[in-house]
Amino acid sequence: MPQSLSVVYIHLVFSTKDRRPFLRDKPTRDALHSYLGGVSKQLDCPPILVGGVEDHVHLLARFGRTITQAEWVKELKRVSNLWLKERSRDYADFEWQGGYADFSVSQSNLEQVKDYIAGQEEHHRKIGFQDELRALLRKHEIEWDEKYVWD
Repeated sequence: MPQSLSVVYIHLVFSTKDRRPFLRDKPTRDALHSYLGGVSKQLDCPPILVGGVEDHVHLLARFGRTITQAEWVKELKRVSNLWLKERSRDYADFEWQGGYADFSVSQSNLEQVKDYIAGQEEHHRKIGFQDELRALLRKHEIEWDEKYVWD
C-alpha cells in the first residue's frame, strides 16, 4: 500500500499543577480552549472539542500520523503556558501538571465523549477532578499509583 492512512481518536486530559484553579475566568478559559484547539490543528491533530473547568482541560482530537503522543502533549502545554503568561500577570505562576492521561476513543463513541466534554461544568458540580480521573482510569482499565498521578 503506497499510502499511509490512519484514523485514531484521542481523549486527552491534563490539569494545572496541584490542580490550582487558575482557569476560573470563563472568557480566558474559553480563549485558552480555542488556542489549544488551534495548536493541536497546527500539529496535524485536528481538534474535535476542547473543554474543561478551572483546574483541567479535556481535548478530543483526531490524532495525526507524524507526531507522538508525548510530543503533542508537550507542545500543547508549552505554548499554552507561554500564551497564558503573556495574557496577564495573574498567570505569572501558572504551570501545567507534569503528566497527563489520554484514552483511545472509537468512532462509535465520539458523540458520547463530545457530550462528556461539553458537560464539564455541570459534571464538576458533582465530582472533583481527582475522582473524575480515577473513574476514567478504571473505565479504561489502567493501573496507576496514587503517589505518581498527582502533582
